[in-house]
Amino acid sequence: MKILIVCKEVIPARLYGGVERVVWYLGRELAGMGHEVTFLVKDGSVSNFATIRHLDMSGRIADQIPDSIDLVHYHFSPEDVAETAKPYLITIHGNRNDQREHDRNAVFVSKDHASRYGSDVYVYNGLDWHDYSIPDLSMPRRYFHFLGKAAWRVKNVQGAIDTIKKTHREQLKVLGGRRLNIKMGLRFTLSPRVSFYGMIGGNRKDQLLNHSKGLIYPVRWHEPFGLALIESLYFGCPVFGTPYGALPELINSEVGHLSNSAATLADVIENSSELSPGICHEYARDRFNSKKMATSYMDIYERVLAGGVLNEKPPKLKEIQHEKFLEWSG
Repeated sequence: MKILIVCKEVIPARLYGGVERVVWYLGRELAGMGHEVTFLVKDGSVSNFATIRHLDMSGRIADQIPDSIDLVHYHFSPEDVAETAKPYLITIHGNRNDQREHDRNAVFVSKDHASRYGSDVYVYNGLDWHDYSIPDLSMPRRYFHFLGKAAWRVKNVQGAIDTIKKTHREQLKVLGGRRLNIKMGLRFTLSPRVSFYGMIGGNRKDQLLNHSKGLIYPVRWHEPFGLALIESLYFGCPVFGTPYGALPELINSEVGHLSNSAATLADVIENSSELSPGICHEYARDRFNSKKMATSYMDIYERVLAGGVLNEKPPKLKEIQHEKFLEWSG
């Protein structure tokens, strides 16, 4: 099969990366299955397993699709998507808080994500764990961590900081933020128990995760999926987060605890040694890998190629969220 993957990012991911990391691993798995993969992506992208074509966001996307392609997999929603001359689908990676309709061939990234838009079509994100360091699950663990774009207020790094400060002596390393952040309303963290590492990736990030006791992830929105969850679990870190979006679906009692109260999470964190790093690692490795993701998408590709439509009705947000942030007790 000749598959075109369309993404408006540079691939492979630089440092952390989100959508571009998922897109890269999907393409590589599909190529490994014997399919001919072409990426239509932002200038500056490179690949040793697929053809690269440069995406011109100022032009019509439908006009940039080669005639030889069998199927187009979009990872954003072009305005002219309905004019695509080839069978196509669109993975919806984020949220939007309005009731505009998505395309009927929309695919979401978790069951909860799909359900909120009146759909039942979803594929879990997966990562190629061969690209990550092999975790040492016997290594002493000395602190907790936050992983994500700390400047994005729905990620609630302040909630993670408040949680760690309610413990007696635990420490927090913030991966993805700075101590002084003007975007957060001049947030400045004084506590010596909290340290900041900015946006990091590769071996340095792996090492920090491998020494961590767990991820503190008190998001205040409906998280569509959360790569930070599965990366942390892979390195043996249980997840302590809020019960919003996909988290209740992904995090069970063997690999973490969910609450929208900092005091409750702090109590659980201080007794978190009962959660097994080995179970967390195996759970992420076996359930959220790129091979499973690619295989699931292949099933959907076959439906689309056969002329099927993925959603009976155009998916549309069932309920607009009127509060800016979901409830959190700091």
